[in-house]
Amino acid sequence: MPTYEYRCLDCKQRFDIFMTYSEYGTKPVFCTRCGSANVQRLISRVRFARSEEGLLENLDNPDALAGLEENPRELGRMMRKLSKEAGEDLGPEFDEVIGRLEAGQSPEEIERELPDLGSSASEDTEF
Repeated sequence: MPTYEYRCLDCKQRFDIFMTYSEYGTKPVFCTRCGSANVQRLISRVRFARSEEGLLENLDNPDALAGLEENPRELGRMMRKLSKEAGEDLGPEFDEVIGRLEAGQSPEEIERELPDLGSSASEDTEF
């Protein structure tokens, strides 16, 4: 059954509704939070499935990585692009680091200013 994404225009809640193709457009939709019928259908993101090999295809090209060590802005752009292609939300810490790189801050400066970055993730991870 397809999923349709909506936003309530009264309480601003975003929610998903599962319904068949034949139900869409004929079945009334109500906000799951406040029950309002004042809702707007949203166009959901489209994702393309790619293999890990496809995602890392550009990394095999040494020219794609050339100069990234000296150019934090370009490193940030590349990391943001790879995360979008992977389709995964990597959390606010990742976004913070990428934003700092894109602003021109070096990885060393980021490490000095955020010394505890990633410490909780490494404590919870078992290898």
